[in-house]
Amino acid sequence: MLVELTNGLTAMGHQVTILMPVDGVVSYDVRSTLIRSTHMELQEQDYPSGDVIVSNFHTTVPTSQAASNQGKGIHVRLSLCYEPPFLPDSSLSFPSYHVTEHLIVLSHWQQELIRLNHGITGKIVPIGISSSFKNMNIRYSLQEPLNITAILRKAERGYSWHREQDYLIEQLDHVKNQCPNVNINFISPPDEFNTSEVLQRMKATGKYRFFTPANDEELCYHYNGADIFVSSSIFDTGSLPGLEAMRCGAALVCVYSGGNMEYARHEKNCLLSYRYENRLGEDVIRLFRDPNLRTKLAVQGERSSHKWTWENSVKLFEQAIRNIL
Repeated sequence: MLVELTNGLTAMGHQVTILMPVDGVVSYDVRSTLIRSTHMELQEQDYPSGDVIVSNFHTTVPTSQAASNQGKGIHVRLSLCYEPPFLPDSSLSFPSYHVTEHLIVLSHWQQELIRLNHGITGKIVPIGISSSFKNMNIRYSLQEPLNITAILRKAERGYSWHREQDYLIEQLDHVKNQCPNVNINFISPPDEFNTSEVLQRMKATGKYRFFTPANDEELCYHYNGADIFVSSSIFDTGSLPGLEAMRCGAALVCVYSGGNMEYARHEKNCLLSYRYENRLGEDVIRLFRDPNLRTKLAVQGERSSHKWTWENSVKLFEQAIRNIL
């Protein structure tokens, strides 16, 4: 989302500078100016002067505010996730929301969560979908069994508990037991798969297919191969993969995660359950056994996804910043 917003603002003629630590990794096509500090920990002297300084994670808030106090720009926090409930160091991330009143969030759920906890009502800039994602209408031509697909991230030394991946695997194993003639597919970022013994052991069992797309075009192809896309995450401010899969024509089965309520409508464009209901696998089986419902949800999901564009997100972000200024 940072790349889409900064690239979009740059294309509109704004001067955007991205400040990164010396060893920060760039994995996307960044078209804005990028500068690096000489060390891993950012300091206020590293920030260039401008109209606005945007922090995007609780660790960047103190130095962003310190630079703002030096007159380098108004500090605006872009909260891509609400860190305290699911990441370590909540004793640091929670009070970081008291540093600036200028806040941008991704969803109504996140907006209300922060308003209740901190008294600040952020402006909403929603997630979008890249134009790279579209329905290629290739499912029938693939001549494959029904494909059930989910994203699986590296669990080692990561913050993935909120994705409920153990539950996801358990539920999809249940689906495979009940419906043996289906493919269970997992999509993983290449660098995460290549450094994860857990994911590699899973692939070695032969029970699952793993895809490691290198870019959005490859990811789009794998979304298009999915008849049913499954998301088990229970805590997301935006929950982008489910929306991308809908755009590509997959029927979505998901667990309530907060942010996905922006687009997920149970039995209208997806099947949605709360985690305590423990029916993720049964919802997948329901769509396997009811192709008419599966087609209906896929069509409605694709149709409803078209309002979510990065162009809209960029315009709303620009408008929020102008209002603050």
